[in-house]
Amino acid sequence: MEFPDLGKHCSERTCKQLNFLPVTCDACKQDFCKDHFSYTAHECPFAFKKDVQVPVCPLCDVPIPVRRGETPDVAVGEHIDRDCAPRPGRGEKVFTYRCSKEGCKKKEMLQLACVQCHGNFCIQHRHPLDHSCRAASCSAGKAR
Repeated sequence: MEFPDLGKHCSERTCKQLNFLPVTCDACKQDFCKDHFSYTAHECPFAFKKDVQVPVCPLCDVPIPVRRGETPDVAVGEHIDRDCAPRPGRGEKVFTYRCSKEGCKKKEMLQLACVQCHGNFCIQHRHPLDHSCRAASCSAGKAR
């Protein structure tokens, strides 16, 4: 070999490929090949120092400032413990309109009122014939 000091081996334990254009990780300062230079590819233990993220609180939808070197999970956890004000209306139930058909326990997001008997029904029982509408049977009997 003419140039024995040319190139470096990949620092990934399973790779060790000789690379003539290695990439040095700016977080852990080790050399890697083209397949392992990203933080996730070589599972860099110092990636959180370089990976700038602004996590959002899952309860109040407020961005949480994270200092360099601090893990985002810890910052969000401290925010929730100290000064998190949950967003109003977050705990409200979405499916509030219960079906008036006897024996049916389904609930809907929107009110589906029958125009004849004015009862509230689910999608399956919304038509007068599907919920045995008393107003429909009265009007049908008058038509005969």
